[in-house]
Amino acid sequence: MKTVWVLGDQLNRRIGALSEVTPATARILLVESESMIAGPRFHRQRLHLVLTAMRRFALQLRRSGFLVDVRRSPTLRAGLLEHVAEFNPETVVATEPNSRTIEALLRGLDVELVPSNQFLCHRNDFAQWAGDRTRLRLEDFYRWQRRRLGYLMDDGEPAGGDWNYDRENREPPPRDGGDWPEPMVSRLDDVDFEVISSLPDDAPGLNPVGWWATSRRSALARLRHFIDDVLPRFGPHEDAMVESSWHLAHSLLSPYLNLGLLLPGEVCDRVEDAYRAGRVPINSAEGFIRQIIGWREFVWGVYWLWPDQYSANELGHTRALPPSWTGEAETTMRCVATALDGVGERAWVHHIQRLMVLSNLANLYGIHPARVRDWMRDNFVDGANWVMGPNVMGMGLWADGGRMSTKPYVSGGAYINRMSDYCASCSFDPAKRIGADACPFTTLYWAFLDRHRDQLQPNARMARQYHILGRLTDLPQLRVRADEVVSAIAAGHL
Repeated sequence: MKTVWVLGDQLNRRIGALSEVTPATARILLVESESMIAGPRFHRQRLHLVLTAMRRFALQLRRSGFLVDVRRSPTLRAGLLEHVAEFNPETVVATEPNSRTIEALLRGLDVELVPSNQFLCHRNDFAQWAGDRTRLRLEDFYRWQRRRLGYLMDDGEPAGGDWNYDRENREPPPRDGGDWPEPMVSRLDDVDFEVISSLPDDAPGLNPVGWWATSRRSALARLRHFIDDVLPRFGPHEDAMVESSWHLAHSLLSPYLNLGLLLPGEVCDRVEDAYRAGRVPINSAEGFIRQIIGWREFVWGVYWLWPDQYSANELGHTRALPPSWTGEAETTMRCVATALDGVGERAWVHHIQRLMVLSNLANLYGIHPARVRDWMRDNFVDGANWVMGPNVMGMGLWADGGRMSTKPYVSGGAYINRMSDYCASCSFDPAKRIGADACPFTTLYWAFLDRHRDQLQPNARMARQYHILGRLTDLPQLRVRADEVVSAIAAGHL
């Protein structure tokens, strides 16, 4: 009998090698690696999600008649060798992993790899699409995906007449904060508590309370909830941030897609069906499908195409993580405090908080990109190397020098004030550059442009900002204030 080794982010009977076997032909192996559990300081809720989902998947396979070997071992390698010594399988087969490091490990162990179908665009197909392009544009890839997959297409043309409705999906938050659908919550059971009791004592974050589904059945229930109750309101305010809601109308489905509990095709099929039935407006349906078949698959392809991006540092930033990020201090910046509270409480904040609050601050303050990348990977419930490499190094921090984004995603306090209600309850003024009550984002934004003038001023998309910078009469005072802000953040006083 052969062994199919199922990794912890491939938890679906329809993925790769597992789709090709039956209980009569294969035994299933799942390994819980102690070095991965105790090594990086993974958030408690991320560890709980992965480990509990693996154990529930093993139970599901056993109910289907499979022989399943779930073992906790010092490393993945040790787990495989222990399994082989005990069961002596004819061969060990695995689906192509979602990590370059793990793929190298499997090839070194002489494991037979089966192509992965966990994404709608295989990495080889992405490389063929990219060809000899020196700059990859998401919009080009997205339209190619729409045409070949057929989502939201009418007789070869985009449904509704436009490819992209992003212009309709950038509205600031409602003045009253909005009334948003509540996420589903699962009741914890014995499996949950068994996993929680096994987690490292020093794992950061709060224990889970049921926000995150740990089985395919629960993930499908959350998909139904999103389609029926949330998706119709998803589009217009997808970039907004409000104190009264941590989730707004976001899907909260990324952890399940990343673990294989949901597959991208089935998610997009249901969105398309809801649009065709008239239950979802085109801007919401298109905006969400663009996130799945466009951005998510684009990031996946870039991870494999540009391995050097993972360690890039074009702007030469070197600072350590601030004490407020490591739990050693609290910040008085309301937007940052809200985001960090969300990370601690739920191991999740939505994409604008990641991009325009956390990554923005990291760039303006000057944190080393690899430290930001690893912190986000370890602390987000949907974290993974393939996710955080392109998202953080390419888009969030511009560490790759613009291969993914033509200009850095940096801003002062004005953007945060426009797209959130945080500033109203904050002690800092987003309109001020200097002074004790000046918004640190605003101060550091202009200091960032000043500091990286040689690298960024030639960028045509930065012309307006540098024109304004050239007219500032308080630049000497701003530089002094920026140094004070940096020192205060580093000391945990801000």
